[in-house]
Amino acid sequence: MHEVASLPDGRVVHAISLRGGGLRATVLTLGVTVCDLRLDGTAHPLVLGCANIADYLTHGRYVGSVVGRYANRIAGARFELDGQAHQLDANFRDRHILHGGSDGVDGWIWQVRDIGVDRVIFELSLPDGHMGFPGNLQIVAELSLQDGALCFDFSAVADKATPCSLAHHGFFNLDGGKDICDHELRIDAESYLPVDDDLIPLADPSMVRNGRFDFRAPKRIGGDGYDHNFCLRDSGGECPVVAELSGKGGLVMQVETDARGLQLYDGAHFDGLRGIGGRVYGRNAGLALETQHWPDAPNRSDFPDAILRPGQTYRHRVNYRFQQRAPRRS
Repeated sequence: MHEVASLPDGRVVHAISLRGGGLRATVLTLGVTVCDLRLDGTAHPLVLGCANIADYLTHGRYVGSVVGRYANRIAGARFELDGQAHQLDANFRDRHILHGGSDGVDGWIWQVRDIGVDRVIFELSLPDGHMGFPGNLQIVAELSLQDGALCFDFSAVADKATPCSLAHHGFFNLDGGKDICDHELRIDAESYLPVDDDLIPLADPSMVRNGRFDFRAPKRIGGDGYDHNFCLRDSGGECPVVAELSGKGGLVMQVETDARGLQLYDGAHFDGLRGIGGRVYGRNAGLALETQHWPDAPNRSDFPDAILRPGQTYRHRVNYRFQQRAPRRS
């Protein structure tokens, strides 16, 4: 572990180098951010990362980081729990909360509990009332490289009932090209959540049924403006393969998780962010596949429960597993 930068507010950021399972990763203590990921035998990075670490706090926010205490959006930046209303930080369009608020966990310096050659364990404590959320929240995030996979194992406990959903917000590009529009994607989901103009879920989940959201068979992503939650089956605590992303060069990434939701976001917002190795990220430069609770679940009793209560332990696992296959034929 070595110091790599001081942020404008004086906080010091350290970088940790990991190697294992045919992968090499650089992870920052700022937001548990995977700022670089390489596969042995592949020349280009597999993820997007900022050239300037301070950019992770501004127009490079969420790139490669962990987000929470509640990933995705909660409508109106408020929810009611056990008869009590909670007003949250409205950091998204001044109306809703996104990824835990303006001071979400992606902008915190996490403490390192343990480091090995191929793994690191981080911990973070959020105080009661932070961003409007009830309860002191103690979070542990273990990141490891094993069997060709970048693996996350999250856990958390709280002393009051509180929404809790942690997610890795990496942006992947398997070909190293300017965008991911020619990547093909398969998602093992029969339904997704339609959203309004503020990206808040509308009514019930809709069936994908042969429309633009039907990724049950692999298809080209294109530039269709995806930022939607896909509704995964209850795996009973197992980590099945729920999605598979493939580049034209034959590199494949499988997503394995025990989560009930998968947010597909095609990186439409990128507009000149300076990245790894002198790259400049434009529209659709990378694809995010965020495993998490469903957006706005604290306001939706018909959605899978996203409340962590005292005496319970929040758990969430996700593996991003890479392998090289034959290049795709045009």
